[in-house]
Amino acid sequence: MNWADLNLMPALPEMFLLGALLVILMLDLFISDAKRVITYGLSLVTLAVCAYLQINTFEPFASYTFSGMFIDDPLSDIVKVAMYGVTATVLVYTRQYATDRGLFKGEYFTLSLFALLGMNFMVSASNFVSLYLGLELLSLSLYSLIALQRDSARATESAMKYFVLGALASGLLLYGMSMLYGATGSLDLALIAKSIASGSANQTLLVFGLVFIVAGLAFKLGAVPFHMWVPDVYHGAPTALTLMIGAAPKLAAFVFVLRILVQGLGAMVADWQGMLVIIAVLSMAIGNITAIAQTNLKRMLAYSTISHMGFLLLGLIAGTPEGYSAAMFYAIVYVLTTLVGFGILLGLSRAGFECETLDDLKGLNSRNSWYALLMLLALFSMAGIPPLAGFYAKFAVIQAIVNVNLVWLAVVAVMMSLIGAFYYLRAVKAMYFDDVQDNSPISMAGDMKLVLSVNAVALLVLGMMPERLVAMCVQAMKLSLTTL
Repeated sequence: MNWADLNLMPALPEMFLLGALLVILMLDLFISDAKRVITYGLSLVTLAVCAYLQINTFEPFASYTFSGMFIDDPLSDIVKVAMYGVTATVLVYTRQYATDRGLFKGEYFTLSLFALLGMNFMVSASNFVSLYLGLELLSLSLYSLIALQRDSARATESAMKYFVLGALASGLLLYGMSMLYGATGSLDLALIAKSIASGSANQTLLVFGLVFIVAGLAFKLGAVPFHMWVPDVYHGAPTALTLMIGAAPKLAAFVFVLRILVQGLGAMVADWQGMLVIIAVLSMAIGNITAIAQTNLKRMLAYSTISHMGFLLLGLIAGTPEGYSAAMFYAIVYVLTTLVGFGILLGLSRAGFECETLDDLKGLNSRNSWYALLMLLALFSMAGIPPLAGFYAKFAVIQAIVNVNLVWLAVVAVMMSLIGAFYYLRAVKAMYFDDVQDNSPISMAGDMKLVLSVNAVALLVLGMMPERLVAMCVQAMKLSLTTL
């Protein structure tokens, strides 16, 4: 590395995040539990400053640092700003829940910020080494967060399952990367792409490496047949941490997959496209069909997540810039919808009570019609019912595969979406037509009410006026794919 030519501006938000994180870690040692809100406030300020730095350093082209291992391009800028906002929203939603369960500690905030730092590196990595470091920083932070509630056997079991299966998936991914290194002689994604395009790479090793990499990526997305951890971890983890797992990391995972498959292995699109078709169809089918049998809302949303990852993969399967931008739009809309769904579950929970079954939603409209409406918007968006954002997101990815003549796959996607509508409508029926089973007052902090309401209304606004966000996704792909 030539230190004289080192340009650290592309990684300025990450450096600030790491520095602020270490300051928060040290300051928290001197803050009592009664004043833990200071740590909470500092974390939110850190996220706001990071978002400002990310926007302020935006350039319509790619720039590199750390010997080309770290890339800053429009794709990473947009996704990182989204991740800062999502992480801040998660902290707001989970404050009361974490306080009631003894999770409102310094470790909760520092591990969340470490996870965000790992996500940032996943999004901006252009080398297998930096990709893997970001992934492991995220994974280890999430394992620790899930196990944070040490007196909960269910949470500890979930953390162990996630850790063991996550280690296996990381091993598969690393093995695939080592095979690609053996086939091409490089760990840099751009050089790997050139080697494959020129035909100088070892084809046998390439195919074997691709199989292991796709398996590892499917696990990180929670796609079939590597989905077994999703329902158990979603169910076993405290709802606050379930939201942490199911929100921003999905955005990072999407870009992670895009970097590897499109930037590094774009010349092998014919090989990985077939694998992704199988994974997508199985994910949509098993996710939606299995969700019908669930009465636990967290398990139902876990299987819903599996099906949504199948829809997300449709954009990648298209293998076109339009498909990639549609998948990016889908990922953002999915995360916004997940925030509302789990936000309502967190708001309905209280000390000594977890809102996590269908029965807990019964009669919600008579208890609080506004919260019932917000949950309705989230469920309808997940189901893909117009005029909500989820409808346009599904329409965009289905249109992308129709444009490449995969009409049969579009038909399968529509059929699976219809099946999925059943269990979402069942939850709506419980809220609006079933008798109340719990008349306890619903207490929600003012900041959470405001953010949750804005979050839910955004789903409606994005559904009716998606043009600006779609244009941002298309432009990000157009500018970034010149480097992919």
